[in-house]
Amino acid sequence: MDDVAAAIADPVRREILVMLRERRLAAGEIADRFAISRPAVSRHLRVLRESGLVRDTLAGRQRIYELDASRFTDLVAWLGQFARSDGWQRRLDALETEVYRTRRERRVRGSTDQRQENTA
Repeated sequence: MDDVAAAIADPVRREILVMLRERRLAAGEIADRFAISRPAVSRHLRVLRESGLVRDTLAGRQRIYELDASRFTDLVAWLGQFARSDGWQRRLDALETEVYRTRRERRVRGSTDQRQENTA
């Protein structure tokens, strides 16, 4: 888990992971999307490869990279302990309460208006 956390600490590496989320890319295609040197991108790719977050294969003279998202499992599980699981439930409960309160107010107003029409 520590190697994965260290690998995603850098914004360039995080951007590379986002790129690889959708499809496999050649190293040159990845490098073309950054304003840093190709050797710098290569070093970032090496860190990602060594952490297990990406795999590479040779296709002729090109090195093709793809994401291995399974390496996030332990980190996600560890981070989960800091997420409040009841947050959405409380919001939905509050919304439900507001909906019922509004409906009740409309019924009360509607019956009051109807009584006033009948007495007029």
